[in-house]
Amino acid sequence: MKASIDNKPKHLQRAMLAEQQACDYLISQQLECVTRNFRCFYGELDLVMKQSETETLIIVEVRYRKNAVYGTAQESVTYAKQQKIVAATHCFLEMQPSFQDVAIRFDVVAVSGRGEVIWIKNAFDDVAS
Repeated sequence: MKASIDNKPKHLQRAMLAEQQACDYLISQQLECVTRNFRCFYGELDLVMKQSETETLIIVEVRYRKNAVYGTAQESVTYAKQQKIVAATHCFLEMQPSFQDVAIRFDVVAVSGRGEVIWIKNAFDDVAS
């Protein structure tokens, strides 16, 4: 993994590391990673995880903030960002029919500059409904 991020700008390297940290954390919490960095016309889904015991598909937005001077990572998931995530989720579901009948949950994982991970379950609802 290291060789693939060395040529990227520092802020993108840190974002990729935060995303990896979030994914590792969620796996340690018994979630299964379905895919990472799903991209479509509407935007990107950072992590798509599955909770096996409840058959819930969890769409995870990973946010990194070195500090909270300009707001917390959680606060940076604006309504407009939520709309993009929901639209990308609908695109993902169209491409993955096996997940169309499962429950969906939108979470945020915030990673601080100190490496602290905060997992916010049900961070927002499907803003299209």
